[in-house]
Amino acid sequence: MRGSIRLIAWCLAIVLVVMPIVGVLCGWFAADRWPVTQLTLQAEFKHVNADQVRAAVIPRLGKGFFALNLDGVQKAVAALPWVESVEASKRWPDTLLLRVYERQPFARWNTHQLISREGKVFTVPDAVDYGQLPDLYGPDDHLAEVVSFFANIQKAFTGTHLKITGVTLTDRGSWSIATDTGARIVMGDRNQAGRRLRRFLDVYPQVMAGHDQGFVYADLRYTNGFAVKWPQAPAAPTAGGTPRT
Repeated sequence: MRGSIRLIAWCLAIVLVVMPIVGVLCGWFAADRWPVTQLTLQAEFKHVNADQVRAAVIPRLGKGFFALNLDGVQKAVAALPWVESVEASKRWPDTLLLRVYERQPFARWNTHQLISREGKVFTVPDAVDYGQLPDLYGPDDHLAEVVSFFANIQKAFTGTHLKITGVTLTDRGSWSIATDTGARIVMGDRNQAGRRLRRFLDVYPQVMAGHDQGFVYADLRYTNGFAVKWPQAPAAPTAGGTPRT
């Protein structure tokens, strides 16, 4: 009996000692003690600026060092349009440390959104101003397919004078390509696109021979060939010189 009472007494003593410590560490009480008032940022800012990060974090500062919720801080900063990920930690006695990683865009998606190098679509107010990026178009649920197709097309055109600036997948499953010269290549059905493109590229050098200006349109949807549209030749001058107006 005495042994049981002694055991209970020891348990109560341990609880009385441990609970205050756990309570402070978890922010259950004394939440306003040792407030976090300093913010240290580590980032290479191009699109996000320090003021935006501070504005997202400041409402969460002022709480006790142990009461500050790092997960909540990370979510608040990660909600900024250009933020890819956030690492948050605390430094005793009053400092919050943040390392912010920005999204790196590699293409525009349906004009008004951007695609990061991690393959995530995100929205920024000025997406339409990033005209130097490749333009990818397609149904949202086919994003991965469009990105993969664009990468494969870029490799396929290596060695030609053309630079691929965008691809489009229509709702009906038809592919087309845009180039830096303004030329458009239509390949049609996604199941036939690869074969049709190989057929076109196999004879591309012969097709381009004698055409320094390049083509403006190529239709690869024919069964046994393709059609190419060339730019219109400038009108020949009228005999006797330039006509009077």
